Amino acid sequence: MTLQVDELSYAYEATPIIDSIRLHVQRGELVGILGPNGSGKSTVLKNIYRALKPDTGAIRLDDEDVLTMSSKKTALKMGVVGQENTVPFDFQVEDIVAMGRSPHKRLFQGDSPDDRRIVAEALRRTGMADKAGRDFSDLSGGERQRVLLARALAQQTELLIMDEPTNHLDIYYQLQMFDLIRELGITALAAIHDLNLAALYCDRIYMLYEGRLVASGTPEDVLTPERIREVYGIQAEIARHPATDRLTIAYVPASLHVRRRETR
Repeated sequence: MTLQVDELSYAYEATPIIDSIRLHVQRGELVGILGPNGSGKSTVLKNIYRALKPDTGAIRLDDEDVLTMSSKKTALKMGVVGQENTVPFDFQVEDIVAMGRSPHKRLFQGDSPDDRRIVAEALRRTGMADKAGRDFSDLSGGERQRVLLARALAQQTELLIMDEPTNHLDIYYQLQMFDLIRELGITALAAIHDLNLAALYCDRIYMLYEGRLVASGTPEDVLTPERIREVYGIQAEIARHPATDRLTIAYVPASLHVRRRETR
């Protein structure tokens, strides 16, 4: 599964939110979208998975126009893990994960043994098997997020869209989530808040600022001290982790930066 986005623009009540966004995701890649709050990350993803309708632009999955696909066909190709981890009605965890099987069924068709096996495996992979019979409303925010990831995995799509999926997770489950995506080899596009997570896991990165694409490339290409300062307004020092050989980013508080400058 490949994703191609060309000249994507969207405005809310005549106020431009994103402008002329171009990006692509190749089969098996994990690609990150970075940028400060309000830069347009979520808006890009919502246009891709059709929660919003773009004003201009094209979105294609394997050269097929997403905007003309049926809802069912889109759900067979694209799974989504959003920022919000609430559901309108309370269900048991297992039932919510089983909703991921809906695109594969006819109307009113029940769960098959294969469906139940896929749901059980998705719960196991996300560490939620022991919570299968619990009410979703009784879970913590991090547990709810893992259930929604399990639902997306049960959907068995080739492309996963994730909007800051680790927001509610502690560091153990943040790493587990991205390790799992890597292990499964799923094509994934994720808006990521944590630059270190992006540097550790992403093949390529797109960086947004005020609704425009300002940089793209490998983590080494994009996550430079100069660009982090320009986009986020903070000082950062970049190094390579001795165990992973991936970039690590250390932030320098403004007050410390001023003191350093004064002692020179």
